[in-house]
Amino acid sequence: MKDASISPQEINAFLERTLFNIEKPGRYIGGEYNQILKNWDSTPVKTVLAFPDVYEIGFSNLGLNILYDAVNKEPSFLAERCFSVWKDMEMAMRISGIPLFSIESKHPVHDFDVLGISLPYETLYTNTLNMLELSGIPILRTERQDSDPLVIAGGHATFNPSPMSAFIDAFVIGDGEHIFLSILELVQERLPREQLLEKISKLESVYVPALYDVQKYFSGTGRTIKKNMVAHLPPAPEKPLVPNIETTHNRIAIEVMRGCSHGCRFCQAGFITRPVRERPLAEILSALRTSIRQTGFDEISLLSLSISDYSAIQDLILNITKEFKSLKVALSLPSLRIESFSEDLMQAIDQRKGNFTLAPESATERVRNSINKPIADDNLLETASLIFQKGWTSIKLYFLIGLPGETLEDVTHIIDLCRKVKSIGKKYVGGRARISVSINTFIPKCHTPFQWAAMDSIENITQKHIMLREGLRNTGIIVSFPSLETSLLEGWLSRGDEQLAKVIHSAWQKGARFDAWQDQMDLAVWKAAFSEHGIDPFLYSHRQRSLEEALPWDFIDVGVAKSYLQKEYRLSLDGSLTGDCRANCHACGIQTSYGVLCRNLAGE
Repeated sequence: MKDASISPQEINAFLERTLFNIEKPGRYIGGEYNQILKNWDSTPVKTVLAFPDVYEIGFSNLGLNILYDAVNKEPSFLAERCFSVWKDMEMAMRISGIPLFSIESKHPVHDFDVLGISLPYETLYTNTLNMLELSGIPILRTERQDSDPLVIAGGHATFNPSPMSAFIDAFVIGDGEHIFLSILELVQERLPREQLLEKISKLESVYVPALYDVQKYFSGTGRTIKKNMVAHLPPAPEKPLVPNIETTHNRIAIEVMRGCSHGCRFCQAGFITRPVRERPLAEILSALRTSIRQTGFDEISLLSLSISDYSAIQDLILNITKEFKSLKVALSLPSLRIESFSEDLMQAIDQRKGNFTLAPESATERVRNSINKPIADDNLLETASLIFQKGWTSIKLYFLIGLPGETLEDVTHIIDLCRKVKSIGKKYVGGRARISVSINTFIPKCHTPFQWAAMDSIENITQKHIMLREGLRNTGIIVSFPSLETSLLEGWLSRGDEQLAKVIHSAWQKGARFDAWQDQMDLAVWKAAFSEHGIDPFLYSHRQRSLEEALPWDFIDVGVAKSYLQKEYRLSLDGSLTGDCRANCHACGIQTSYGVLCRNLAGE
């Protein structure tokens, strides 16, 4: 790579020469409506927020947009953005000696003080390394100098930071809005790198690998890294960005609620984001009014792990449909919990656009009980009937296969259940009934009751795929199967330890890029990388762990006690249920870890 001190003018000249020959040039030009471009020379601390995938995927990332807004509100700080470049652009940049740059000012990433990387999932690891190398930043943190940007990462994947700890200077664990600003305040002191990291390491929710001895923790003498938790959700951006090209989510998105109180035993997000915190109804409506006025978007998305549990959900939907109906603004809801679905909720929505998404996860009550998602078949079918009776024509169903204790008979029930929903649709709306089914593979995740479980074997998953394809053939039901290879890679990485850093590095060197893309991920490259270092990847994914085993992520304290997760795992074995903790506290640890009553934070 050419020296990273290349000027923005040179980068702009390169873009003018190159973009006519590049796929989707709108990914790289910036200048979106509501973009924030602060004065480079007069702003003391400069940070670039990176999402390790292409623009149209990373653009809508909630965490990135919250930080972009929060940082730029501070007079002394500026935030710009960068995304992974597609392969054609990477080749053009390497040929011309152009480093990775921000899309706002076109300054090289290396010119910024801080590179903040969002890591929501593990299949972004090799793209992260590629971004570092394209930026002229040493990939290994031990090789960085005072002149290099500070590399910080946050996001759900960092709740097990071990696999990426060789590459990241500091991990922000948990809610990052305030902690990130605290880090920038320390950066403004202009200390030598070692002194800066020393100060950052004293922040409660920041893990600095260079200054933390993991072995001390496991020997009983080291502290934990306690996740950060904001008591109140940060304000929604007043002027959301409007993309230059079509993105995966072309709409206004507002976080209605953070956390979940149900405790589905497979769901990492539900455990690591506890406790539930709700945004007040009036604040949501005010933010939506401003966002619609500032963007012109014609669709609203209410973001939450379990939107139907929002305490004022019916009032919220009634207000949205009443206030914005004349503007022809559609409402998009994430998957709804079947047990909290109601006719009143249907009437509040009062529109017939799009589909309803339901996530039974399994088709048998036995498996649903084991994962702590109790839904009766009758309840599910009654919900489907209500949806079609009210005039909707499309339902999407989500299922997980490979769950602990699942049998082939459980999988055949998925076929039966889907056929029944299709029949109900035909009864009420005839040939207009559309059923789509997404079949995902269960991947055990850290900080969940199933963190000790083994993944189902490749042979079993393959057989289940064949059964489902055959059983749903010629039914008019649309079935999608995310790549088994991608699931396998995620299983190898999600419960990894520090040894995986050299595997990730080797996979990147061998050409691994865009591992979240089914048509780009090459499992053979990853197998070769594991083989190069004599590591069996299946020991990470397909080994049943002992409940007493020390786990690589144990030093990360999410507030939920390991003993509670152990108890929940044991309850799963006989299908015992744990109820919604908003009704009764089950003493998971959150209520003592953070010195607050969870119900108070939820507005109850």
